[in-house]
Amino acid sequence: MGNEAFSTTGAAPVLVVEGFSKSYGGKKVVDGVSLSVGSGRIFGFVGPNGAGKTTLIRSIVGALAFDGGDIRICGQSVRTDPVACKRETAYVPDNPDVYGFLTGMQYLDYVADLFGVSAGVRAERIPAYAGRLGIGDRLGETASAYSHGMRQKLVLVGAFLHEPRLLVLDEPFVGLDPEAAYELKAMIREIVSRGSAVFLSSHVLDTVEKLCDEVAIIRKGAIVRAGSVDEIRGDESLEQVFLEIAREARDE
Repeated sequence: MGNEAFSTTGAAPVLVVEGFSKSYGGKKVVDGVSLSVGSGRIFGFVGPNGAGKTTLIRSIVGALAFDGGDIRICGQSVRTDPVACKRETAYVPDNPDVYGFLTGMQYLDYVADLFGVSAGVRAERIPAYAGRLGIGDRLGETASAYSHGMRQKLVLVGAFLHEPRLLVLDEPFVGLDPEAAYELKAMIREIVSRGSAVFLSSHVLDTVEKLCDEVAIIRKGAIVRAGSVDEIRGDESLEQVFLEIAREARDE
């Protein structure tokens, strides 16, 4: 497909990436990537390790400067209006870290304060989301006592608190037990039904295939396939398509 722009179908764009490029030490690791994700859509972003997934994700959420192109969230550029973009965004990294001296509830109150979530709304959402992910009875403990899976659940609860317009998830299912993974998928479907957009990177290709509306596959810093899940997989599974692309890369 190359790196021509790919747009999700029929919905106003929440996320637009145009001609994104990033280099490290003079080596270009992502080159001219363009895509957009519409309101009410789940967009899967997959590729092998080192392909450029996390580089783009960190730039989308304002954690990494980039060289070329632009990224816009709800019409606002992350270059010129980064704070406004962050207000509309929630991000769960692949290795979530929280202040170990805070209790789970203190962390969630801190996140709610940052995004201006009212006391009434947080009193409703925190127990609801924490209960669904199985940590409702552990919020009084300090995060230093949490396992990796519990920290993952805590950060996920925080990400849903302010009903972000754009939810960016990097390997969100790692460390989750099957029940929590099931609930997270339901929570994702619910938030997009209310008009948010989700940008999801995961190596769990079966989940990407079943959950996402569209998918883009990145290899060596360039998008090589993009479209609806049905368009990408054809008569195969997404996993089979991904493995074929990986083999092509090794043969080059």
